[in-house]
Amino acid sequence: MVDENKICKDSIKLTLEGAKIILAASEVKAKEIGVPMSIAIVDEGCNLIAFEKMDGSKITSIDIAINKAFTAAGSRKGTHEYAEVASPGKPAFGIHVSNQGRFTIFGGGLPILIKGEVVGGVGCSSGTAEQDREVAQAGLIALSSKSC
Repeated sequence: MVDENKICKDSIKLTLEGAKIILAASEVKAKEIGVPMSIAIVDEGCNLIAFEKMDGSKITSIDIAINKAFTAAGSRKGTHEYAEVASPGKPAFGIHVSNQGRFTIFGGGLPILIKGEVVGGVGCSSGTAEQDREVAQAGLIALSSKSC
């Protein structure tokens, strides 16, 4: 007999409302630090569910933000975690060309966790890697204060 608990799982999903909470808080943080951003939210399947390009953010930041969110959700790690291991001569060198070049290896993409489960990713772009990560983190903090 098959144990249904081992093959089926009640999963937690990121809703559009949850994504909007992340967007709003990230935008507030971007304004606070004075760096207009592109902010992307993807679900657990790495599908874009929400996006905002703030006035004044860089045109190139659109794809970068989306790809950071994709990487964070798909790898279940922050994009900053790849900066060291993906440099030349390191064990993950070349990973940045995987997934049709979408895999991002610098800061600004974070996985979205609810009750320890990765339900998506947030990616921010237009500032430094540290600023992008700070803005993404602000969105996650806001979501965690409102999630179940």
